[in-house]
Amino acid sequence: MPPNKKIYFASDLHLTMAPDEDSRRRELDFVQWLNTVKNDAATIFLLGDMFDFWFEYRHVVPRGFVRLLGKLAEITDSGIPIHFFTGNHDQWIRNYLTYEMNINIYRKPTEFNLNGKLFLIGHGHDINPESFDDRILNDAFKSRLLRMLYASLHPFWGIAFGKNWSRGSRKRHGLAKPFEGLEKEFIYRYAKKVLAGKHYDFFVFGHRHMAMDIGLGENSRYINTGEWLKSQTYAVFDGEDISLHSAKGSVDFLRIRSS
Repeated sequence: MPPNKKIYFASDLHLTMAPDEDSRRRELDFVQWLNTVKNDAATIFLLGDMFDFWFEYRHVVPRGFVRLLGKLAEITDSGIPIHFFTGNHDQWIRNYLTYEMNINIYRKPTEFNLNGKLFLIGHGHDINPESFDDRILNDAFKSRLLRMLYASLHPFWGIAFGKNWSRGSRKRHGLAKPFEGLEKEFIYRYAKKVLAGKHYDFFVFGHRHMAMDIGLGENSRYINTGEWLKSQTYAVFDGEDISLHSAKGSVDFLRIRSS
C-alpha cells in the first residue's frame, strides 16, 4: 500500500428504485462518504447488497442510482480500484458495472493479500445457509436456466416483481437478527472451519447487518461491516490493522477479542 493510504470496506446499502425517500437519503449519505474516503483510499471493497434488487437484461438495467454509479465511475476513473461482491439481493449483477465503471465483480469469498496480510473477503449469504429455504433460494439464483427464463419477462414485469419480492424479503427478515452467541453466527463458524486448514489474518464479510469485530485466536479476526440502513458502518484497513467506524459518529459495535 502507498504511504498514508487506506483500504475501505462497506456493504448492505440496499438501495431501492424510486420513489423511495429513505433510499435516496442513504444514497446521498453514501456518496458523501465516498467523497470523503476517496481522498486517502488505495482500494474500496463493496461487499454486496448495495442494491435491494438488481437484474441486468442484455440492453436494460434498473433505473435510478445515478448519483452512486456516477461517483463509482469517478473513483475508478481516478485510478482507485473498486471490488464488488454480489450479495443475495444483487447477485444477478452481470457485467454492466465492469463495462461502464471498470469495477471488479466477485461471486464467492475470495482471497486477497493486502500489504502482507492475508484476507478472505465476501458477502456471506451462501457460505453456509442457515435454513433449507435459504439453500433452495441460493441454488435457484445461481441457476443459469432460471436467469434465462427471468430474462424472458418484459422488464416492466421482471423489474417490478424483483423489486417487490426483495422489499418483502427484507421486511420479513428484519434489519438484523439479535446476537445469540458466537455458535449461532454462521459466518463465524465458517471462519473457524477455514482456519483449521489455512491461516487468514482477517475475514471480512457483510450480510449480517451487525458490525462485529471477533477474535478467532491465532492472530486472526472476523470483521463484519454491518449495514447502511441505520448505523452506516464500515471497516478501514490502515496497512497493519483493521477497525470499524460509522459515518454517523458514535455507534456501538460487537467486539469479542478472543474466542
